[in-house]
Amino acid sequence: MKVVAFNGSARRDGNTAILVRRVLEELEKEDIETELVQLAGERIRGCTACRGCVANQDRRCTIDDDVVNECIRKMVEADGIILASPTYFADVSAEMKALIDRAGFVARANGGLFRRKVGAAVVAVRRAGAIHTFDSINHFFFISEMVVPGSSYWNLGFGYAPGDVEADAEGMETMRVLGSNMAWLLQKING
Repeated sequence: MKVVAFNGSARRDGNTAILVRRVLEELEKEDIETELVQLAGERIRGCTACRGCVANQDRRCTIDDDVVNECIRKMVEADGIILASPTYFADVSAEMKALIDRAGFVARANGGLFRRKVGAAVVAVRRAGAIHTFDSINHFFFISEMVVPGSSYWNLGFGYAPGDVEADAEGMETMRVLGSNMAWLLQKING
């Protein structure tokens, strides 16, 4: 089994990545292969509504000058998908939104590529707005017919400067529980 995680933060290895890595540690304890893809520094275009993915049905977006098609391929090959974002003005980062829109349209145009995969949202936040960010990611999972595990709290951690989330004991514990629950669910589905 494999889980691929996408860090939508503009900061490579910042608070969002720290939270994701905590989830991945739990998955790895259960011998689940993991991969972290960091979108920092990538220029990812939004969906242009060309409907080329519907016409072509080749599991690809017609925009082919960025990393999105590689991300879609990794999502299709994985058993579980983690989408992680910092909270920017009470929502996901622009890069994460572009990935969600384009991967979502390609998946739907090709018969539901993510159906019954396990999906988990991870959110970093300085102070407020994280629930809307969490909901935005979960809406993608639900419309993609994915299965979403819960945790001991909403999947978010508090921090501003890189590394601050490590002092959020409840947030880090929430990530640990999320990883444990995601591993359990993956084993039940793929057992």
